[in-house]
Amino acid sequence: MRVMVIVKASEESEAGGMPDAKELAEMGKFNEKLVEAGVMLMAEGLHPSSKAARVRFEGRQRTVIDGPFAETKELIAGFWLWQVRSMDEAIEWIKRAPLFDRGMEIELRPVLEMDECCATAAPGVRAQEARLREKLARG
Repeated sequence: MRVMVIVKASEESEAGGMPDAKELAEMGKFNEKLVEAGVMLMAEGLHPSSKAARVRFEGRQRTVIDGPFAETKELIAGFWLWQVRSMDEAIEWIKRAPLFDRGMEIELRPVLEMDECCATAAPGVRAQEARLREKLARG
């Protein structure tokens, strides 16, 4: 199963704060372990919401809302995408992360796979999804 590991934003991350060299080195070692174990598929940090935009959809109308956004606790500072056998395995991995006791909160969410969400999808839709995934895998 794939799991998205969501690193919630903080006042520090929204202010553009970055980990120091020691923290980056520790996180690099942790990420190496994830890669060696075949767990990590992707990991990225995100710029603060001051560089972001949201688009609100109401019928045919589209409204662009420029950041920054007020509710820091609802924002994301970064994420990993992991391939694991179970949520329990993902939880065990994240417990080992060197996240520096900043009162952070990490959210782990299983990725909704095509066969779970679209069992009633037309065969053409499922075939299209398979083709797109194949193209993405090839780069």
